[in-house]
Amino acid sequence: MKELVRVEIIALMPTQAGCAVFLGDGSKAILFYIDPAVGLSINTVMSGQTMPRPLTHDLYMLTLSAFGAKVSRTIINKVDGDVFYARLILEAENEIMEKKIIELDARPSDCLAIAARAEAPIYVTREVWDSLDDRQPLLDQMRSGKPEEPDFDFGE
Repeated sequence: MKELVRVEIIALMPTQAGCAVFLGDGSKAILFYIDPAVGLSINTVMSGQTMPRPLTHDLYMLTLSAFGAKVSRTIINKVDGDVFYARLILEAENEIMEKKIIELDARPSDCLAIAARAEAPIYVTREVWDSLDDRQPLLDQMRSGKPEEPDFDFGE
């Protein structure tokens, strides 16, 4: 089993073309970009807001619940250039089947939106974590109001 680093969503920052997501473990922050709709979905949960109608990620959570499944964790397990990959780990147990663990390939942004709703842990593999630069200085700069955004690609 690969070594994992537990992270939290530490910031969502709007950009000209979408949303910058910063994940951190208290000593380092990594960054990737997501589309604005998923950024809104994550922000809705993190800010404690409730939308008048379920968003797509809310509907997914309602469906999981209806089938006796829950989100166990999410793992960002690969990065290729600007493209990040993730796995969503589910556990299902109901009257029809024994306990089952399901691992799904998913976009990291969707994994974050779902994990935030489920209050499930978020992990990055050690290999991916160590390969990425610490973006905490950029986050600090963006929070200070002097953003110097890097070139960006939705490459997820």
